Amino acid sequence: MSSPVWKFFSVAVEDNAFAICKKCSARVPRGGKNSSSFNTSNLISHLRGRHRGEDVLKEYEAAAAAAKVKSAKAKTPSVIVPIQRAFENAKKFSRDSEKAKAINDKVIEFIVLDDQPFSVVEDLGFRGLVQHLEPRYTLPSRRFFSDVSLPALYESVATHIHNLIDKNGLHISFTTDIWTSDVSPVSMLSLTAQWFDEHFNMQKVLLHAQECSGSHTGAMICEAFEAMLERWSITKDRVHVVLRDNARNIIKAMQDCELASLGCMAHTLQLAVNEAVLSQRSITDCISICRKMVGHFKHSQVATSRLQDLQKQLGMKEMRLQQDVPTRWNSTFYMLRSLLDQRRALAAYAVDFQLPAFLSIQQWTLIENMMTILDPCEQLTRDISSSTATVADVIPSIVALKRLLNKTVATDHGVKTSKTTLLQAIEQRFSHIYGEPLFYLATILDPRYKDCYFDQPMKREVTEKLQTMMSCASENVDEPKVKKTKTDGGNVSLLAMYEEILQENYDVTKEMTQSRTEGQINMYLSEPPIPRSESPLEYWKRNKSQFPDLASLARKYLSAPCTSIDSERLFSAAANVMDEKRNRIGCEKAEMLLFIKKNLPLMPNVTNRKDDGH
Repeated sequence: MSSPVWKFFSVAVEDNAFAICKKCSARVPRGGKNSSSFNTSNLISHLRGRHRGEDVLKEYEAAAAAAKVKSAKAKTPSVIVPIQRAFENAKKFSRDSEKAKAINDKVIEFIVLDDQPFSVVEDLGFRGLVQHLEPRYTLPSRRFFSDVSLPALYESVATHIHNLIDKNGLHISFTTDIWTSDVSPVSMLSLTAQWFDEHFNMQKVLLHAQECSGSHTGAMICEAFEAMLERWSITKDRVHVVLRDNARNIIKAMQDCELASLGCMAHTLQLAVNEAVLSQRSITDCISICRKMVGHFKHSQVATSRLQDLQKQLGMKEMRLQQDVPTRWNSTFYMLRSLLDQRRALAAYAVDFQLPAFLSIQQWTLIENMMTILDPCEQLTRDISSSTATVADVIPSIVALKRLLNKTVATDHGVKTSKTTLLQAIEQRFSHIYGEPLFYLATILDPRYKDCYFDQPMKREVTEKLQTMMSCASENVDEPKVKKTKTDGGNVSLLAMYEEILQENYDVTKEMTQSRTEGQINMYLSEPPIPRSESPLEYWKRNKSQFPDLASLARKYLSAPCTSIDSERLFSAAANVMDEKRNRIGCEKAEMLLFIKKNLPLMPNVTNRKDDGH
C-alpha cells in the first residue's frame, strides 16, 4: 500500500482482489485471488491506458519519480559506505603513517624487553600473527629494526636518562664489573648508577655495558671509566663512591681515577667463608661426598625417578637435589641443605641401590652443625643483596654477625675451630670498615641504626665528623654503659643480635644544645631508632624539613649500595642478550639492547616491567 499508485485507487469493499479507480470507478484486478500474489502492475497499466494525456497520469508519474529518488537516497549509507570502508581497510599503511610508526615502536620494544633476536620479524609465525592483528601493516625487515629502530629508541632513552642525571643526580653512586661471554669472545665493562632525588626516591639506571677488549689492566679500566663519565657529563666531584669487586686491577683503576671506591661486601664475605669454613679438611671431605651424591642423581634420570618414588612412599615433599657452584659458597649451602632435607629418602635409596659415596653418621652431624654457622652468613648475604641495601648496613651486619659467632651454643661440637676461624677471617677482612667515613657516616645517618653500633670512642669520632661536615663545632657524646657479650647454650639468631645491640646502646639521656647543627644531631640521635623492617627513605621523606642538614647528607651517603649486585644482575641479562641465537651480535648493539631493557621502564608512558635480571 506504500506505492504512489494507491493515491488514485481504493480496495473494493466486497472483494479485495479488485481495486476501484477513483477517476472512472472502474474495477481493476490486483493480479490474483490471494494477497500473496497481489501487485500494482494492472493499476499502473490502467492509468497509462485509460487516462493517457490526463492530469491524473501526470500526477502519478511525478509522485512515482519522487518516491524513486527518496528510495535511492535511503539505500546509499547501507550499501555505498561499507564498500568505501572495505576499500580503505584493504589499503596498506604508508611507512611514514603514525599507525605504522607506533607498531614499529612496539615491535622493537618486544625484541628488546623479551630478549628476542632481530630475525624474529622474519619468522613465519610472528609475521602471521602481525598480519592477523593488523592486515594493513607491512612488517619491515630485520635490518630496519636493528639499524634504524634500535638506535632511534636508544637515543630517545639516553636523552631521558641525561635529563634525569642533570636534574637530580647531585651525588651519584656507581657499581662496576667486568663480564666475559660464554658464547662469544667478548668482555664487557659495566657502569650502573643510583641516586636519590629531592623527594628521596631511588633512581637506578644503567649507563654502560661496553666492550672491554685487550688486557684488563688498571690503566685501561681507568681510561674507559673516565670516558664513560665524560660521555654522560658527570664530573668527578659528583661521584660519591664506586662499588667494585676485590680484584687488584679494579682497585688500581679507581685509585688512578682518584675516585672513592669500596669493595663488594658479598664478595668479601664469600672470601671469609671459603677461607674459614669450606677450606677445613673434614668439611671439604663431606662436601666432596655430597657433590658425588648429587651428581649421581643429576646424571641419571632413572636414579631421580627412584628417589622421587621413595619420597612419595615416605610422605615427603618431592624435590630435586641442588648442585652447587664451587665459586659461590651459598650455592654449596643450598646443596647441603637439600641433602639434609632428603636424608631419610637418601638413606632408603642407599639400601636398595648403589651410590658412588655416602655420608657417615658423624659426617651428617658435622654438616648439621656446620649449617648453624653458615645459616646466618646466608641470611646476611640475602639481606645485603636486596635492592634496598646500602653501605649503612655493613657495620651493623658485621657487628651482629661477630657477636653471634662469639656465642657458645650446643651445635658447636665438631665445628668450634671453623667457627673461631670464621670469626677471625671476618674481623680481618672487615677491619677497615670502622675507619672508613663512607661506612660509618652512612650508618649514623640511617635512622634504623644511628650510633648504636659504635663503641664509645667511635661514637664520639663519628659525631664529631658529622658536626665538622656540617661546619659547626664538635662536642663529645655522653658515654653509654658498655655491656659484655653474653654467652649461653641456647639457640640464637642474627636478627636477635641486632635487637640486643640496639637495647644496649640506645641512650635516652642525650641532651640538646643551642647550635642549629648540634641541635639537629642531638635531636636526631635522641629519638629511638625506627624498626629495622621500616624504610630509612620513608623516614627522611617525613623528617627532611625537621633535619634539613642531616637529610642532605643522608641523601648523599645512603645512595651507595653495599654490593656490586646491580652489575652482576646486569650480566645475567647480558647472558640472555648474547646467547646461542645471537652469538654473532656486536658489542655496540648488545650494549644498546641492555641499555634500553634496563632503562625503558623509566620512560614516561611506558608500563613498568620487572625483568628477572633485577
